[in-house]
Amino acid sequence: MKKEYDLSTMKKRKNPFAKQLKKQVTIRMGVDVIEYFKNMSVETGIPYQNLINLYLRECVTSQRKLTFQ
Repeated sequence: MKKEYDLSTMKKRKNPFAKQLKKQVTIRMGVDVIEYFKNMSVETGIPYQNLINLYLRECVTSQRKLTFQ
């Protein structure tokens, strides 16, 4: 492996898989829910949207079901 590479000669191209990673959606959430994740964001240093995504992903992988009472 070379110690130095000349990256100025490389051609730029978009990541073909980038659109499959995440999809932008509009969702209405309670103010208390948003504040909860924003406060957690301050504690962890992780953006609150990422925290919400991580929590929902955990629900999906563990197949957590919502209970109505």
